Amino acid sequence: MTSSSSRQQRSSREPQFIGAQSKDAQSTRPQTVPPDRAHAETQPRWRKDFPIDWVESDYVSRRDLIKYVVLTSGAFAVGQAYIVLKTLQNKAQSLYPRSLIADVEELPVGGAKTFTYPEGSTPRLLVRTGPEAFVAYDQQCTHLQCPVVPKVREGKIHCPCHNGWFDLKTGAPTAGPPRRPLPRVLLEVQDATVYAVGVETKTL
Repeated sequence: MTSSSSRQQRSSREPQFIGAQSKDAQSTRPQTVPPDRAHAETQPRWRKDFPIDWVESDYVSRRDLIKYVVLTSGAFAVGQAYIVLKTLQNKAQSLYPRSLIADVEELPVGGAKTFTYPEGSTPRLLVRTGPEAFVAYDQQCTHLQCPVVPKVREGKIHCPCHNGWFDLKTGAPTAGPPRRPLPRVLLEVQDATVYAVGVETKTL
């Protein structure tokens, strides 16, 4: 009786490998798998004394691990990109806040006025080109910073110092010494009011 009881106790402590379990044991015990996933018959004898097998449901394949790492890295990259974009957006908003510069009825069609935007900038030039159309540029010529003058009927902006010309709609140089376009102030017209919302600088 004693030897039989000892064999039963020793048998209950032995690890159960996949392929070595009875049908009744497989139905009541969780399936385990060796780290090398080899068949039970090929496992070394020391595994019985030092079992390091994993429950089958906890086993993570290399493909699943790679998938997890890729998804986690992708989510991290997207999060970092979002943070950078928000930082740049907030910085742009702080540099160029929305600012009222004129009432629509303040200027007749063809009229113009100077203003500064943002605070402390070089002089800007607001021009009303039509009943609902406005443009605004830096008032300094990109050649030698002489003040420019709008010629609305001609659709141009003129620099009288060296006879330079710019397109009124785009600010691009069209004749004379200037080679760079005029920096443009971005505008919004809302509730009969003209607002400056940003500055666009082009090199070509």
